[in-house]
This record gives sequence, C-alpha cells and structure tokens, in this order.
Amino acid sequence: MKIPIVSELIAEGKSIDILFWVGCAGNYDARAQKVTRAFCTILNQIGYSYAILGEEEKCTGDPARRAGNEFLFQMLAIQNIETLNSYGIKKIVCTCPHCFNTLKNEYPQLGGTYEVLHYSAFLDSLIKEGKLKIKETNSEKVSYHDSCYLGRVNGEYEAPRSILSALQKDIVEMKRSKANGLCCGAGGAQMFKEDEPGDQRINVMRTEEVLGTNTNKVIANCPFCITMLQDGLKAKDKQDQVMVYDLAEMILQSGIQ
Repeated sequence: MKIPIVSELIAEGKSIDILFWVGCAGNYDARAQKVTRAFCTILNQIGYSYAILGEEEKCTGDPARRAGNEFLFQMLAIQNIETLNSYGIKKIVCTCPHCFNTLKNEYPQLGGTYEVLHYSAFLDSLIKEGKLKIKETNSEKVSYHDSCYLGRVNGEYEAPRSILSALQKDIVEMKRSKANGLCCGAGGAQMFKEDEPGDQRINVMRTEEVLGTNTNKVIANCPFCITMLQDGLKAKDKQDQVMVYDLAEMILQSGIQ
C-alpha cells in the first residue's frame, strides 16, 4: 500500500486535506498497524487527500506527561510542533484517542494550534456527507467499548455509535457505558507499568461486562483498549468466541461502494 509522505508531496508542490497522525502504537504495534492500514485503505478507496509525517513523526509525549516526566513531554511536543508548523499543517486526524487528546488540548499551550479530529468523528462526517458510502450488510448485535480519552475526557460518544448504526450494527450496551464507562486499564501511562495491587485486573473486569452482552464482537476505537480487551478475553479463555475489532476494520468488513 502506498501511503503519501508530507515532505514528498510538499517537495512536489502538492497540498493535502488532512494529516493522518499515525501514533506510536499505529506505527510499531502489530495489532494497531492493522488499524492504520484499514484507515489508509478507506481513504485510498474514496480518493481522499491525506499524508503522514513518516519518520518525522515523534511520540506526542502523552505517556511521558501522564507518568510525570514533564520535561520529556515538552521536548517531544515542541519538536512535533516545529515539524507540523514547518509544513503549514492545519487539520490532523488521529486513530489513537491519546494522541488526539494531546494534540487537541495540550499542544496549543506550547504554540501548536490545529483542528484535530478523532477518526470516528471524521469518518462519521464523511458518511453523513455521502463521501463514504457503505454497502448494505446484514444486521448483527455487537458490544461497544467507550475509550476514556475519547469519551469521558473529550465527551465524544455518538460518532462511533453513528458509524456502527450506518453499518447496521445493533449495539448491546455494557453495564457501564458512555459517561459511566469503565476504563480498559491502560490509560494514564498504566499501559507501561505493572498493575496496581488489587483483587482483579481492570481489563478482566471490563471483559466480564463484554461477555455479559452475549455478543461475539466488541468494537473499540483505541489501540490501548484493543490490546487490553484482547488480553482480558485470553484471561477468560474466550478469545476464540469473542473478537475485538476497530471501527475502521468494521467499515472494510461491510465494504465501501
């Protein structure tokens, strides 16, 4: 798959409509790479103008700031801001809610002000505008997990559900959802440290709520959530009965007209 690089397009005198911020997980994690490819496949199929920074993209600094290393966060953020501003980037789309939150809410204080969208809101708008047309599919029941950094932190609950509705998916809400949703257990840099003392891991608790919906698919919109849900299903020996999918993957499963 050919993914356009900003520096190459700029050198050719071309412009782009959006910058796709891939993120560390989307670049290096094998499972998240599938989401990256799915999102790029969608954009390629509908002929949308986009590009990525490639090797010039650095970590947003989210894990560093959450872990208390403010110096490292600011060093990474300033470097990214200088790169983005050098290319005149105005609009950014992220598949990771953690990248989305950091770019949208924390970079402006350091001089990086952009229109930043999570890909769920971006794809939902394309569907509603008729730019992304989904093929007719059979209706099925699925469960949906609200990621903390998209939901409770940024108040976005409807865009992912709107996409699933367009895909003719009937959402069976979990015991805790939307503003009352339960964290997957990876936020706040918890992904990179040992579990806190306790009787049960958070992702296993969340997995039990997934299993309580009696669906065989759970949909997520965050690479951390996908990892934690998959690990929770393995802990319950249910990884072959319940599959974890990303929103972009569900769109490709349905097919694009």
